[in-house]
Amino acid sequence: MIIRVIAGVLFAALLALQYRLWVSDDGMRDVWRLESAITTQRQENDRLRERNLTLSAEVRDLKDGRTAIEERARTDLGMIGADETFSQVVQPAAAAPQPGATAPPPGKPAG
Repeated sequence: MIIRVIAGVLFAALLALQYRLWVSDDGMRDVWRLESAITTQRQENDRLRERNLTLSAEVRDLKDGRTAIEERARTDLGMIGADETFSQVVQPAAAAPQPGATAPPPGKPAG
């Protein structure tokens, strides 16, 4: 009889511990949520680390070299060098109508 009571108490304790492990807020669900958050944060950290490396290379290039400064002046400010010639190519807005061609009446598609 005493053995059954002890076994029952141990079984109830086991069930209580299993409940706490699998179902409660600070159990395995919380561990899985935290692992997912860690993975997401590591990906964000890797992306930001790559961005920082790119920015630090650009800063180093701007401090040390003239090439990056010239490139910025050309692209952002539209500047040209003293020994260079500026030429601009403009695309036509629309093709001019051919002589002798007739335009379709308004409201009807060309075809």
